[in-house]
Amino acid sequence: MTLRGRGPAVSVDQKRARWFGVLYLLTFITSIPALALYEPALRHPVAFVAGSGNVNNIYFGALLELLLILANIGTAVVIVPIMRRRFEDLAIGYVTARIVESTFILVGILAMLAIATLQQETAGAAEATVAYTLAAIKDWTFILGPGWMVGWGNGLILGYMMYRTRLVPRAATWLGLVGGSLIILTGTIAMFGGGHPSGTLQGLATIPEAAWELFLGVYCTIWGFKRDAPILSERAR
Repeated sequence: MTLRGRGPAVSVDQKRARWFGVLYLLTFITSIPALALYEPALRHPVAFVAGSGNVNNIYFGALLELLLILANIGTAVVIVPIMRRRFEDLAIGYVTARIVESTFILVGILAMLAIATLQQETAGAAEATVAYTLAAIKDWTFILGPGWMVGWGNGLILGYMMYRTRLVPRAATWLGLVGGSLIILTGTIAMFGGGHPSGTLQGLATIPEAAWELFLGVYCTIWGFKRDAPILSERAR
């Protein structure tokens, strides 16, 4: 049965759905190239600051990650008006988790920009120590942000809200619920020295979560939210 007066509200929600999807796709477009651009400096920080690396790669990677921060927060903010109709606390929690994750990313950006600056300055005998320290800070921001906080925000919180609201097919939400749990587990192991942030264990654990986020990006960009989801006809509390 079609509810009279429901059309305009659903239309607005579907616009939010497509923005939600586009922003998730932007997180892929910005994050993956940024990591590739940073890799030479993170793998050989001393050689990089000695002048063997292209400092412009760092600047471009930093720009991409700044755009990533905007996209991250945008994915949460854009669906708050919908999710708060049933899950006001969790909706705020999702926004907060995205902000915390983005804060870790921002600290990593500052560490990489400091490495770029170090290449152009003379730090004397301490240059190698400073370079390794900055690279280690960047690694830790990955462990604590994308490698841990994402599991709570994108995985468990968003996965649970999507499961309950049926805005996307329920079967797909298990990618977020399982993937988020795996990221939290392996991120904690890495935190206690069980592996490098780009190690095999954590790399495998990110596959379900990455599939979940890619699914959200593609599905919501093309189809929007499921039109029979009851929450689309509800008003905010």
